Amino acid sequence: MNLGTVTANGKLIEAELPCSLEAFLRAQQLLPRSVVVEHNGEAVAPSEFPTRQVKAGDRLEIVRIVAGG
Repeated sequence: MNLGTVTANGKLIEAELPCSLEAFLRAQQLLPRSVVVEHNGEAVAPSEFPTRQVKAGDRLEIVRIVAGG
């Protein structure tokens, strides 16, 4: 693995890449079950987080799920 950058929610983030989407989320202090993710314009099912690879130059949109009433 090498350090690389991805764009997440419009910000450049340096991370150990390539890695699984799940590992990337955990490295950003995000619980995989608490977010919805779009990877390079494609919605990603939570079941794919452990196998979906994040590579340098990828674009992510990460939205936190907030419960409320």
